[in-house]
Amino acid sequence: MKQRTNMVNGMVEAKVEYCHTKPAATVYDAWLTSESVRVWMQASLRSMGLPGDVRSVEIDARVGGKFLWSDMREEGEAFHWGSFLELQRPNKIVFTWFTSPEDEAENSSVVILELRETETGCIVTITHSMNSAWAEYMPQTEKGWSAMLAHI
Repeated sequence: MKQRTNMVNGMVEAKVEYCHTKPAATVYDAWLTSESVRVWMQASLRSMGLPGDVRSVEIDARVGGKFLWSDMREEGEAFHWGSFLELQRPNKIVFTWFTSPEDEAENSSVVILELRETETGCIVTITHSMNSAWAEYMPQTEKGWSAMLAHI
């Protein structure tokens, strides 16, 4: 697993790469199926020391479709939502990623998930671009994406 944070045009970019043993199509589908997301999200949250109490996973897997994921934490229910901007099975998913109404109003948080087939599975790369105001959260962002990729 590789992690790298870059600053590009007033935006910060967290980039995580993971070598997966599953084929690209399997990993791709795991991002767009509510049941799959619930399972790997729960495992990834627990691996980060959180309860893993997933409350909601709603996915409208089409360009322009929206998603909503939520889980319970000490401070209350944490929500993550966005819209699918690009879906190219099995190689690419592009979506917005928000955790507050202010994030959504700013509309500067975009995640690109790229999958490359290998002989033994696939290499998955997540690039998350967001406003540089969030630069201090890059290690936490990379840790979160890494945990998700490891538990699919």
